[in-house]
Amino acid sequence: MLIFLAFLYFCVACGLIWLAAFPAGRAALLQCLGMLQRRLLWRAGGWGRAGGATVQAGWSGARLRLRDVRLALRRHRVLCAIGVPLVLVPSLLALLMRRPDMLPGEVPRDAVVDPQVAALLQGERLVPPAALPPLAFTTREVELVRPMLVDASRNWGLLHPDFSQRLLLLFRIMKERHGYEMALLEGYRSPARQDLLARMGSQVTNARAFQSWHQYGLAADCAFWRDGRLVISEKDPWAMRGYQLYGEVAESLGLTWGGRWTMMDFGHAELRLRGVMRR
Repeated sequence: MLIFLAFLYFCVACGLIWLAAFPAGRAALLQCLGMLQRRLLWRAGGWGRAGGATVQAGWSGARLRLRDVRLALRRHRVLCAIGVPLVLVPSLLALLMRRPDMLPGEVPRDAVVDPQVAALLQGERLVPPAALPPLAFTTREVELVRPMLVDASRNWGLLHPDFSQRLLLLFRIMKERHGYEMALLEGYRSPARQDLLARMGSQVTNARAFQSWHQYGLAADCAFWRDGRLVISEKDPWAMRGYQLYGEVAESLGLTWGGRWTMMDFGHAELRLRGVMRR
């Protein structure tokens, strides 16, 4: 489908450039429209016996116009050599760099999970860690990076069971393999809170109520717990390295990582299930 759309965009763009840059193109279009009108009238009986000769003349004229187009392209071959790549290259780049999450509401195909990870998901039921003290979410760093976090829900029971198990496994892998202690900042988010955050501006969120996987218990924002405090800002090199590892592990578990978005959200992970979010 994307290949067809890219090809269609290329054809339309070339046609518009042809009409805008070449007077012969506009003349040819008008002549083609006139020929189409004559053919319709002939089929309706308006032209009678003379219709055949008119259509034949029209086809002859079309062949002459095609020859004129070829001559025009030869005369303007330098302009065409520059214009065609300018039209074609963006389409090809968009096709090659496409990702399922580039379009709003797009739900990707079920991700292929590593067999070892799949076995873990089918086996032991992981238990949420102990809750962090409320004061941990009121520090100056937390307030600067994530305002209003103190009122966020960190109730694991409100998360979708499949998502919560993947997230808990993500926490375990981050700790056992990479030495990062993870902390849940926010899980389920009510529609009212989502709208409240959206009114704070695009630097917080672009999604309104029921446009975020948080409302379905299928998204979470996470950070790191080090030396008795939360580390959220990616300006910390240690945290930035952790976020990269976090994203790699999240994607290996079939989750979508916010670090790949245009408005990057390094601590965000979500599980996109078909038929859940309807826009």
